[in-house]
Amino acid sequence: MNYTIQASQRTPALIIYLIDISASMNMVLDNRRRIDVVYDALSLAIRQMVFRSTKGNRLTPRYRIAILAYSDDVYDLMNGIKGIDEIAAVGSLPDLTPKRFSDSAKAFLQAEKILQAEIPNMQDCPAPLVCHMTDGVATGEDPEPIAKRIMGMSVPDGNVLVENIFISDHLLEGPIAEPRRWKGISQETVLQDEHGEKLRNMSSVLPESYREMLVEADYLLAPGALMMLPGTCAELVSIGFQMSAATPVR
Repeated sequence: MNYTIQASQRTPALIIYLIDISASMNMVLDNRRRIDVVYDALSLAIRQMVFRSTKGNRLTPRYRIAILAYSDDVYDLMNGIKGIDEIAAVGSLPDLTPKRFSDSAKAFLQAEKILQAEIPNMQDCPAPLVCHMTDGVATGEDPEPIAKRIMGMSVPDGNVLVENIFISDHLLEGPIAEPRRWKGISQETVLQDEHGEKLRNMSSVLPESYREMLVEADYLLAPGALMMLPGTCAELVSIGFQMSAATPVR
């Protein structure tokens, strides 16, 4: 049974966020700019990781995080990987400012480099996770072969997980009325968007241990659901970022 190693100070979980900051992220979602919805959802996920890493008044670094924003280039917002304790000490995330294009292949390549450097020292840790958030078609190279190589990398706990949050109004046949009751996207779900099909091919199956953590938070994703969220409203974007941080903890 994979994906059962718990995130701890000795075996911290590594999460790499890839955030699309192309110009379309200035468009509106739930009466706010998409980029602001994403910023808030990521900030909330980080606060949850801080909460899960705190015992009494002591914050143990159970999570290590890298945040790469990308447009036509990739911007390392944290200057490398930072422990959750270091991020908590700073207090807020660096600003996300939308720029022009969205070359997601470049971002996935940088994530692959980070993983190649980190995986040899992570043999006792939870499987790393790459969480990619985008709102549109990638410009530049095809990211799928790189994402597939990343999904082929592994530690004893399991293969590297890749999650996609796709901010789009036309991915599914209709809106999701109750995000908390939603069962998720599976291989069988009918998608209305070619780019969505590509992202589905680049999304891991949600590990049961992660699903149980989300059920505890009152989300009803079905067994076998994929790590792919349609960001049609702020709550679904938020569920996506919470999913990225649902590594089992004691």
